[in-house]
Amino acid sequence: MTPLEINFYKSDPFHISREKKNVSSMPSIHYHDAYEILYLVSGELYYFIEDRTFQIVSGVLLFINANDLHRLINVNGTMYERVTLLFKREFLRDFFADSPLPSDLFSCFHSRSNAIKLSGNDQIFIENLFSKLIHEDTKRPPGFDYYRKILLMELLIFIQRKKLPDQNEHFVETNKTHKKISQIIHFINGNFAEPLSLEYISNRFSISTSHLSRTFKDTTGFTFIEYINNTRLKEARSLLQDSKLTVSEIAERTGFGNLTHFGRVFKTMTGTSPLKYRKQNRVDEDNISTQA
Repeated sequence: MTPLEINFYKSDPFHISREKKNVSSMPSIHYHDAYEILYLVSGELYYFIEDRTFQIVSGVLLFINANDLHRLINVNGTMYERVTLLFKREFLRDFFADSPLPSDLFSCFHSRSNAIKLSGNDQIFIENLFSKLIHEDTKRPPGFDYYRKILLMELLIFIQRKKLPDQNEHFVETNKTHKKISQIIHFINGNFAEPLSLEYISNRFSISTSHLSRTFKDTTGFTFIEYINNTRLKEARSLLQDSKLTVSEIAERTGFGNLTHFGRVFKTMTGTSPLKYRKQNRVDEDNISTQA
């Protein structure tokens, strides 16, 4: 019988990454000497933590205490995107030079409630906060080290205010209440570039439009349309940053249909236009087509 493989990973004081993949780089059960916050941007995963398995969908924050055994399980091998943040307590000591770190800031890591399901607006807020942290960590402008700590403090305070007792029960593997919604989310994630309507999805998955609307919002924190727009927007942001496609081509490729609709939704959800977002988030601007 093959022995169970358990690995220990020594962590840096601070690490953050955003990755889109279908295979974990740490497939075995492991632990490390840092707190971990995982945010699922898209997809659906199972997480084994200590003695329980959690089923999580996009828009969920997951908390793993330092030295807790855990493992990501991607049953179907499908694509997912996640933000992984690891940090040690000493990373924040600058803020509390004359007093101990307040323990309630870390309560989310020490309770049995390991997850928070965020509303649509909170998902947008938290993704913007992670984007700022990633920018500071990778670009390292003047003052980056202190600003990373400020942003991390903001994140921990946000979590402290949102945390509710026993909310993890919504994500335990044995809860199958939202199984059909998970199937619908998987379908949307793979077909967001196609024309999608509430009626079409209702017919395809044999569920009434009213029940779909209600259950979808309960499961994801988004309305049906908000989720589709947000999924399309995530891909559009990636293409604006990493491709040379024109804004019109990106609008068509991500399912927005036309440039006017794309620009309106993009500005509503990000506060800026697609072209301005591209200029702000690309270093090599000389190689970018600015055609609409």
